[in-house]
Amino acid sequence: MLRLRQLTSKHLQRGPRAFSSSSRREKQRLVILGSGWGGYEVLRGVDKKRWDVVLVSPNNYFNFTPLLASCAVGTLEFRCAIEPVRRYSPAAGIYQAWCDSIDFKNKMLQCMPATKPSHVASPSDTAYDHSIATTSPGSGILFPLKYDKLVIAVGAYSQTFNTPGVKEYAHFLKDVRDARAIRSRILECFEQANQPTLSDTDRRHLLNFAIVGAGPTGVEFAAELHDLIHAEVWEHYPSLAKMARINLYDVAPSILGMFDKNLVQYAERNFRREGISIWTSHHVNKVEAGKLHIKEQGEVPFGLLVWSTGLSPNPLIASITELEKNSKTQSIIVDDHLNAVRADGSSDPDVYVIGDAASHASAPLPATAQVANQQAKYLYKRLNKIIKDRPHEKPFEFHNQGTLAYIGDWKAIYDRPDEGGIPGLSKEKGRLAWLLWRSAYFTRTLSVRNKILVPFYWFLNWIFGRDLTRF
Repeated sequence: MLRLRQLTSKHLQRGPRAFSSSSRREKQRLVILGSGWGGYEVLRGVDKKRWDVVLVSPNNYFNFTPLLASCAVGTLEFRCAIEPVRRYSPAAGIYQAWCDSIDFKNKMLQCMPATKPSHVASPSDTAYDHSIATTSPGSGILFPLKYDKLVIAVGAYSQTFNTPGVKEYAHFLKDVRDARAIRSRILECFEQANQPTLSDTDRRHLLNFAIVGAGPTGVEFAAELHDLIHAEVWEHYPSLAKMARINLYDVAPSILGMFDKNLVQYAERNFRREGISIWTSHHVNKVEAGKLHIKEQGEVPFGLLVWSTGLSPNPLIASITELEKNSKTQSIIVDDHLNAVRADGSSDPDVYVIGDAASHASAPLPATAQVANQQAKYLYKRLNKIIKDRPHEKPFEFHNQGTLAYIGDWKAIYDRPDEGGIPGLSKEKGRLAWLLWRSAYFTRTLSVRNKILVPFYWFLNWIFGRDLTRF
């Protein structure tokens, strides 16, 4: 016993270094909320050997959103537009769940499983799948999750402006499930219109495809739908293709408000020449089953309504009161290092916010995938230096690479910012911009698998046409 006390005394006198060499140091836990452009990129790049990484997301995949419009009309298959997050497990823990609430003081999350309850037996219940994964929390048992560092990258929801009937009767285009539902509905409209019991008036109503929101998502979907109707539909349903109409509505005075005026005019001329009707400065009052109520037009029947009018705060972001928020967008204010700003004006060193959930205090940035992706790359580099006890004081800077939009018939537009963008290219339109659009999306696809699948399906459908089967 005396010998043991003497040894212990000697070790204590040596100080903490003798103990640190033999004691096990626990990893700090990094929790990432969301698997979108921000969260997925952080998951890819962060050092999973030094961090205990945990991802919490209602989806177990990443959506490559620029390709969703192509998936919705059959130009690409659905798996071309997704990347599985479990590619990075078991190095990272992954829970398909919602974050219900955040206790910033105790660094604790309350999470709700987003998986389907056992009593739901039908695997073909796509409506239920969609409601679980993109709209509301699942019905399970809450579980707590501790964090040391937290990355909030939950994105935003589709903005409806509380228009009655939108959630019940409109389709959104933010997830691969949305693309799947839209594709099924398009084909259903043509099959239903082909029934011999319908009048020509009923057929025209059923084949009126309405799109509310003339930003890049709405415009690209209108263009992709036009390509489908004037190719495969025209070949297989020639009489019905003549009745089909595409109507694009927006409250703004012009489409594609973020683009140069000359490019917008080019896109509008192209749309009108191809038979796509543009209704700007139009206001939707309410939506009923198969009917739009528009202030300037009255009642407008439709077979499919796609709603893409901007973003509204994620419910988790809306529930947070401890952090400062942008008065207009209700997104969380972040400092130059992407740390969340508390209500008292100080920065929280353990909480980061990126993507559509964040709003920069110094200068507002557009709510685009490009911004979220650059923020994520900056953040995982910062986190990798923090875990190595290296200083990383360089603030985040956004470098605008320009904006692309497909406008149909192998044509696109590209708007380059005053500084930055793609070297050698300015404001481009037509086939050159289309080649740029396709090459940009091809190079941005993340996995080698999808880099093979995307051009393969482009080539396959160019040769054999899109598949019109509905299942």
